Amino acid sequence: MNFLAHIYLSGNDDLITIGNFMADGIKGKKYLKYQEGIQKGILIHRWIDSYTDSHPITKQSTKKLHAKYGHYSGVIVDILYDHFLAKNWKNYHDQPLDEYVDDFYTLLKDNHDLLTTRIQKMMVPMMKQNWLLSYATLEGIETVLYNMNIRIKNRVPMDEAIQDLKEHYDAFEKEFTAFFEELRTFIAQKTKEINASFN
Repeated sequence: MNFLAHIYLSGNDDLITIGNFMADGIKGKKYLKYQEGIQKGILIHRWIDSYTDSHPITKQSTKKLHAKYGHYSGVIVDILYDHFLAKNWKNYHDQPLDEYVDDFYTLLKDNHDLLTTRIQKMMVPMMKQNWLLSYATLEGIETVLYNMNIRIKNRVPMDEAIQDLKEHYDAFEKEFTAFFEELRTFIAQKTKEINASFN
C-alpha cells in the first residue's frame, strides 16, 4: 500500500502514524532504537506490506500490469489503490480528506525531530504539491506516475499506467474495495496483538 493507506491504517495514535509513515527507510532491527509507539508503527507498516504483497487480490491487480511493467507492477498498484481510498474516503472516515491530510501534515511539522532525514526532505515537496489530496483525482495520479517514472529513470514507462487505470478502472476499484476490507480486519487484529505485547 502507498502513503495514504499506511497513514489511515495507523488509527488515531500519533506515534504509530509517524512510525508507519517513515518505516520504509528503517531496516532490520534498527526500529528498536525508536520509542515504543514508533516501533509499533514500523512493525504495522511491515505487516501491511507483507500482507499486501502476498494477497491473491493484489496479485490479480498486478497481473493486469506485469507484462508491461514487470516488478514495478506492485508499486503501480499501491498508487492506484491509494487513488481509490482517496476517491472513496467518505466510506472509510468521518473527517473530510482535506482536513485529515492537513492534520497529518501538521503532525509531521510538530514532530520534525522524530522523523528520519529521508522523510524530513520528502515532506517538503509532499506538502507543497499536496500529494495525499491529489490521489483522489485521475490528474493527481497521472502526476504521481509521471514523477515516479522520473525517479526510476524511465526503466519502464510508469507514466503510461494512467491508461491502464482508465482501461481497467472498474476492475481495479472492485479489487481494491474487496482487498481493503480484508486488510483493515487483519491490521486491526495485529494492532490489538502488538498493543498487548508491549504492555
